[in-house]
Amino acid sequence: MSRVIEYTVPEEFGGKRLIAFLRGSVKVSARMLTQLKKDPDGLLKNGEHIRTIDTVHTGDIIQIKFPNEANGIEPADYSDMKIVYEDDDILVINKPPFLAVHPTHNHQGDTLANKVAGYMLSKGKNPVFRAVGRLDKSTSGLIICALNKHSAFQLSGNGKKEYLAVAEGKIDGKGTINKPICRPDPLKTLRAVGETGDRSVTHYESLLSNGELTLLRVTLETGRTHQIRVHFSSIGHPLAGDEMYGGKRDFIDRAALHCEKISFVHPVSGENLDFTAEIPEDMKKLVWN
Repeated sequence: MSRVIEYTVPEEFGGKRLIAFLRGSVKVSARMLTQLKKDPDGLLKNGEHIRTIDTVHTGDIIQIKFPNEANGIEPADYSDMKIVYEDDDILVINKPPFLAVHPTHNHQGDTLANKVAGYMLSKGKNPVFRAVGRLDKSTSGLIICALNKHSAFQLSGNGKKEYLAVAEGKIDGKGTINKPICRPDPLKTLRAVGETGDRSVTHYESLLSNGELTLLRVTLETGRTHQIRVHFSSIGHPLAGDEMYGGKRDFIDRAALHCEKISFVHPVSGENLDFTAEIPEDMKKLVWN
């Protein structure tokens, strides 16, 4: 089923070409515009076909029919999937730990993508799975799934996340870790701090510590793979349970990391949205103990 969205031309775009409105106000990608122009009903003005070079006027109703896509991901049981928010353009899901986001050679049929496919099929839909800002398999918390190409394009680089992490040792106050992160071996997922890496910046604030463990609030200025885990390991405070980067599993059997808050602008309505996911039980026990 195609996603059809209507927009009203505002005064500042009255008298301009449709392409100016689509690119400047709606923020349709150039690639998507190419697809829309191939469909006679892809772009309509007040119910009639319009070309991107045609003029629009204040108050015109522009209808955009974003093309339908076929999702090739195998559907799976979704009964335990925690949906925080849902509409025609996005899903916000509270992902549990130990659930991979995308299918890989190690995970076929048991990922978040498979659960979303099962859920959407139950509603008579079959959108391509697009996770906006992936979470590691061991990381719990909030993740956005765009339900069409336009939403995915709009959400790229749009928004802010706040994480809760438990690191080994005592960390006081606030701080920033600014160290480049590289991939030493292209055949392995392991990352490391290295001069040849990409710029990576992590901000943190200590919330609670017993000297042995520290609860931190973490925000990212950049979004590198394993960034939080690599950065805290690099300063001698690996995340509790994160064996890959030097953490011990004496307290928890996964990297103690949870995406607690997410804020972003809705890709269609332009509304500012904020969501929170309570810290999961394994990290809650870790913190209170």
